Amino acid sequence: MTPAYCRLSAPAVICSLGDNHGTIIDALAKGQRGLTGSERYTPGRMLALGDVTVPLVSSDAWPFEHASRNNRLIATALEALGPQLEETLAHHAPHRIAVVMGTSTSGISETEAAIARTGPGNEFDEHYRYAHQELGAPAHFIRAHLGLSGPAWTISTACSSGARALSAARRLLLSGQADAVIAGGADTLCHLTAHGFDALGAISDTPCQPFTAERRGINIGEAAALFIVTREAGGIQLTGYGESSDAYHISAPAPDGQGAITAIRQALDMAGRAPNDIDYLNLHGTATTHNDAMEALALHDVFGDRQPPASSTKALTGHTLGAAGALEAAFCWLALEHGFLPRHVHDQPLDETLMPLSLVSEDSAGQPRVALSNAFAFGGNNAVLVLERSDA
Repeated sequence: MTPAYCRLSAPAVICSLGDNHGTIIDALAKGQRGLTGSERYTPGRMLALGDVTVPLVSSDAWPFEHASRNNRLIATALEALGPQLEETLAHHAPHRIAVVMGTSTSGISETEAAIARTGPGNEFDEHYRYAHQELGAPAHFIRAHLGLSGPAWTISTACSSGARALSAARRLLLSGQADAVIAGGADTLCHLTAHGFDALGAISDTPCQPFTAERRGINIGEAAALFIVTREAGGIQLTGYGESSDAYHISAPAPDGQGAITAIRQALDMAGRAPNDIDYLNLHGTATTHNDAMEALALHDVFGDRQPPASSTKALTGHTLGAAGALEAAFCWLALEHGFLPRHVHDQPLDETLMPLSLVSEDSAGQPRVALSNAFAFGGNNAVLVLERSDA
């Protein structure tokens, strides 16, 4: 039987921590937040946001329907893939390269700008294109931008979208439908998400505090994270994934964590791993009251008293929504490749009513070889990934 290789290339990462591996690794290892205060979406009220501040590529020469900030973020990540992408395009036919992306907002910020120009309820002007906000836009843009003709689609399952894009890439490869897949996630800050999460009472004005007693909710961030996924040995492998759906509530997780438990166990089983094989766990860790309690409970069901070193990197980047699953898989990739544990950052006391976790502190040390990443989304849409070094 042919081994089920699913190699993840070095990721291209654009987020509030920066756009190069060295800067991002330094921030993850030291627990350096990439959040800034802004009233851009809430005039008169300062929010902590995970803004991308690095320069993005220009869209001036693109067809107008592709000219959104979300696609500029993606194009900047494509450039960051560099020689890896060039080699993929040179060695595989266009129809054998697939694209699977995750997003939750796509280019909705362009629609918001159009409404601001023309006024609510009025006809849009000539600068508006519905294509900007289509959820399928990220994958369609990449396929057109690179001249590809293979399968291309975008997954929008809220906060699990980017993780599910990677599991879909694995299925495409192992079923023989593609020889390489460009997969990941991208989401851009906009009024819709800032006001939407605020309406749910789930947004924190100040930097978020996952798993603390005084946690008040999430910070919104933006990011793009892309991988080239191939059926090759070596490197960092995506060896397992788990997917489940609670269908418990439109926004709240099932309190007993059974959907999360199912997804974690599926991922471990596919990877052929026992719970005590996990050296690092990237928590979903949104800093909302219910999600953190559910996740801690689920992890104790799976891992018991032997909790792996864990951290929620959302305290550093903000919650990047549809990009989060891919971004945090990229952080796991960096931790495995470079031998460090991303810090769990909080400056408030931890919640002693939660099941205890082994949170990574400044005194923690380790060189992980097998990592697990959780993504638990609205509607109880759960996705869990297992990544490991090929020598693990």
